[in-house]
Parts: sequence; structure tokens; C-alpha cells
Amino acid sequence: MDDDWEKRLAEAWTSIDTYGEDGAAQFRALIDGLVAELPDGDPVGAFERACAWDSTGRSDRAVPLYRQAIAGGLDACRRRRALIQLASSLRNTGRAEEGAALLTPELDAPSDELDDAVRAVLALCLSSLGRDREGLALVLGALAPHLPRYQRSMGYYARLLTEEPEQV
Repeated sequence: MDDDWEKRLAEAWTSIDTYGEDGAAQFRALIDGLVAELPDGDPVGAFERACAWDSTGRSDRAVPLYRQAIAGGLDACRRRRALIQLASSLRNTGRAEEGAALLTPELDAPSDELDDAVRAVLALCLSSLGRDREGLALVLGALAPHLPRYQRSMGYYARLLTEEPEQV
């Protein structure tokens, strides 16, 4: 895997919407062709194939590939992306509790550009579990730093959503 391969992969992903609803198999074939250039057993291949299945509406087919990629050892960025996407796929296949358990430790992981995505997918998992207040708290907490105003207030409101009310 080199810069040229990564560039061609990025171009392939940029083209996904040009395939339309009937082009899912064609898009997956494009990704499979790129993956075929990698050494056998390369976890990046399993990850990219999982992403292709997931992005074409087949979360059920993506789950085992995400697990294979994670077990095979991905770099830090792809590993975190795989965890986020696996949790989302688990939610989509009726296993939101497993998805939430997978992402909860990521709240304490070193910060990166995927922090908000972790919170968004975890919020969806929590909502699927009937834990909407916790999910909303995560989303407000992720949104607050991006607001031009009201950052402090939104952060405060996010914390209040998960605190027990004081007994009078």
C-alpha cells in the first residue's frame, strides 16, 4: 500500500454516489479490485471491503469484516474508524447494546478528529436502547464547542441531562 493506492482508493470513495441504487455491486467490485492489490490478509483490505458493504446498505456483511480488520491490526486512525463503523453496523443489525459497549471506552481515548463521530454513533446506539437523554447529552456536548456562542450553556445543559435531579 502506497500513496498512489491511497489516492486511487480516495477517488473510488469519491465516486460512490455516481453508482446509484443499482450500482452497489459495481462499487463493491471497484473496492475489491483495489483490495486485491494488497497482500493477502492485510487488515486494510478487510476494512475497506467492510466499508463498501456498509456503504451499500449491507451492514450484516460488514460486521464480520470490521471484526477481522480490527483483529488484524489497523493503524490508529483506521482502527478508530472501524470501531465507529462497526458500532453503527451493530446498531443497524439490532445489536445496539453491543455497539454502545464498543464505543463507550472511546470516550476516554486520546482525542482526534473522530471524537464527534464517536459521540454521534454512540448517541444513536443509546437512543436505540431507549436512553435518549444520554444520547442527547452526548450530541449536545459534541456540538457545543463548534457553536459561535452558547458553548458554556450547551455544555452545562448536556451535563444536566445525565445528572440525577436533586431531591428537595
